[in-house]
Amino acid sequence: MAHHLFTPETWHHVLGTLPAALTVASGDTITTDTIDANGWDRHGVKVTTGPNPMNGPIAVTGAEPGDSLRVDILAMQPIRPTGWTRAALAENVVDPAFVPHLPPRTRATWAIDGNAGTVTLMDPPPGFALTLPLAPMIGCLGVAPAMGQAISTATSGEYGGNMDYRRLGPGATIWFPVSTQGALFFLGDAHATQGDGEIVGTGIETCFQITFRLSVEKRSITWPRGQTERDIFTLGNARPLDQALQHATTEMVRWLEQDFGLGIEAASHLMGQAVRYDIGNVYDPAYTVACRLNRSLLKR
Repeated sequence: MAHHLFTPETWHHVLGTLPAALTVASGDTITTDTIDANGWDRHGVKVTTGPNPMNGPIAVTGAEPGDSLRVDILAMQPIRPTGWTRAALAENVVDPAFVPHLPPRTRATWAIDGNAGTVTLMDPPPGFALTLPLAPMIGCLGVAPAMGQAISTATSGEYGGNMDYRRLGPGATIWFPVSTQGALFFLGDAHATQGDGEIVGTGIETCFQITFRLSVEKRSITWPRGQTERDIFTLGNARPLDQALQHATTEMVRWLEQDFGLGIEAASHLMGQAVRYDIGNVYDPAYTVACRLNRSLLKR
């Protein structure tokens, strides 16, 4: 299997059926440097606009509609010493009557120490200090949507997109349903860390060098599926929030039936008492819900 060093010359604000910037074989690995969600690169130079400019698309030989594209996130290394967030909660995540009490949505800067594995808020409010563990994740990634659509990197759907699910970091695997020849994979919008929901409208937005592997699997899925060392999960993207939960729950039932041999009744018992739900994004046009199960429960 080959390894590719991918240096984008342009970035994209949609996921769609665009000319491939790179073509790889199934099982190849790729290393690429991302820029931040507003188009600033590792040197602090603004090379394009927001939102969420994507590297890609990367075509994978042999990928056809009806397949799945497996993405293994192998490594993420911060390549800029700072990141930024918004300084106030988003208006849509608090009660409407509380909105006038929110502070201005100015930009806050964070120091990123890759060696120490920390992120530290710079110029915090008086009497307040905050240092958190570095927890890299990819906010926006996916494949070209069906029917030749080109959909903004501000939102998400069956194809993936701007899901902002904090478990999509090093060591994670995610599968996407392939809808076009070559799959056409995009990624970007990397965060140094982020809480569930992206409730200030950002994670700690910065630049990463990301290494990942792309593999074609001849099986059909409807919504993104993923796994970490500890869990499996499915992702639903929609608004309202309950519809996203329905998509994620239905995809988990399908997965348990297809790969683990559980009928719907058995899956209902397992999920009813053991499932966990995570909120990926509640800021963007489509919300993201993850339906998650501990993998130890599936070892039979």
